[in-house]
Amino acid sequence: MKIKDRLIERRKYIRLKTPIPLTYIISDAGKVHSSVTKDISADGLRFETREKDLKEGVIIELKLEIPGATSSIHAKGKIMWQKPLSLEDNAPFDVGIEFTEIEETIRTHS
Repeated sequence: MKIKDRLIERRKYIRLKTPIPLTYIISDAGKVHSSVTKDISADGLRFETREKDLKEGVIIELKLEIPGATSSIHAKGKIMWQKPLSLEDNAPFDVGIEFTEIEETIRTHS
């Protein structure tokens, strides 16, 4: 049996590789950072950043600017993982977020 045959897909939702502009605030720090999603689903997203202080378990506040939408989506999420994109000293990181809250008014209009 090949290794890929033994892997189990853990995702519940399809991930869309859609670049969506976002801003985020690390709850403790208060500084606003900008990025773009690499992929997004109903339960989370992945984005690239150069911020090194995004540690697993930290809650961040997100604002997503969906193209064509009349308002932005506000959400909170927990950092599930952070991985450097290369071994270079100042390499950016990919960060995986699991949504913990999504603005209710947006969710009911979908």
